[in-house]
Amino acid sequence: MSTSDASGALPSLDALRLQAGSRLRAGSARVRASWALILQASAAAGISYGIGLYVFGHEMPFFAPVAAWIALGFSRDRSVRRVAELAVGVAVGVAAGDLVVHVIGSGMWQMALVLAASALVGRFLDRGALLTTQAGVQAIVIVGLPQIGGGPFGRWIDALVGGVVALAVALLTPTDPRRHPRTLAQAAVHELSGVLDVLARGLRTRSVEDVEAALLTGRASQPALDEWRDAARSAAELVRLAPAHRRHRGELDRLVVQCVLLDRAMRSARVLARRSIAAVDEGHVAPGLVLLADVIASVARATDDLALALGSGHDPRPTRERLLDVAAALDPHTLAPDDWQTQSLVLLLRSVVVDLLEAAGADPADARTALPEL
Repeated sequence: MSTSDASGALPSLDALRLQAGSRLRAGSARVRASWALILQASAAAGISYGIGLYVFGHEMPFFAPVAAWIALGFSRDRSVRRVAELAVGVAVGVAAGDLVVHVIGSGMWQMALVLAASALVGRFLDRGALLTTQAGVQAIVIVGLPQIGGGPFGRWIDALVGGVVALAVALLTPTDPRRHPRTLAQAAVHELSGVLDVLARGLRTRSVEDVEAALLTGRASQPALDEWRDAARSAAELVRLAPAHRRHRGELDRLVVQCVLLDRAMRSARVLARRSIAAVDEGHVAPGLVLLADVIASVARATDDLALALGSGHDPRPTRERLLDVAAALDPHTLAPDDWQTQSLVLLLRSVVVDLLEAAGADPADARTALPEL
């Protein structure tokens, strides 16, 4: 296999394989975090359709599952207020559209009229943007679609049914706002652990391909970190508005901070991998390189433990203690005496360990003083 160019890029086949693996892991994390919400919303849509079809006898109760899915979807914010806003918005839009179509028909100016009317009604009923937006969208759909059975207000009844079913699901299946960001946190931190593990193997065996793989995996994992950050911020904002979840505010605020720290650690790890390519590619054989590989492997194992702690919401104290032991060994002059190239890699690893220590709950000052003085 050919070696990399100056940018550290792998041959295209290996690059695609690593990127696909990273995307597969990130996608799996999203599915694990959302499958229950999707199944609940899908069941609500099916039940709504059945009620419109068999209870009210509508030929095609299209808006019953539409209202249920819009109100629930796979959103992690299933507060009663939000679900009610969406359900009422759908019902208002459908009612306004049905009324206009049956009184003055459908057409260009009718479309504009019903959109304006439904939006104004939405603004009158509630200050939230969700209700007004959904009212306008559903009014557009109603005017644009032909009437299919159900009487003059059949579609409005269907929308009402879907909204009621969605509210019932929201009330009966309360969701934990921590679950989604926890799952994404675990997946993202596992990516960092994988980068460090492959990097350690590459340094130990002096394999350019493994070190390049670590670098590319680190680059490909950025979307997982970004998704964790967005989910954590969204959940933290949600609990500030939902009194029932305010007891989780502390953990969610910590997850937001931890995401920033882990993002920094990943960026430092990518720099470390990029610098390691040169050391391995140039045939650097100093014994300090193997010792450094062992230390990086220890950091990878501690990072794995941190991922499990974040995913479960447990106190990462054991991880913090392990990282403190690792930090105490990061003296570049002890690990690699008279070897400036390996010493430079040790200095980069110190930044990774400090960020991990802070993410594991260490005070920033304590994290830095845990490192040997230079």
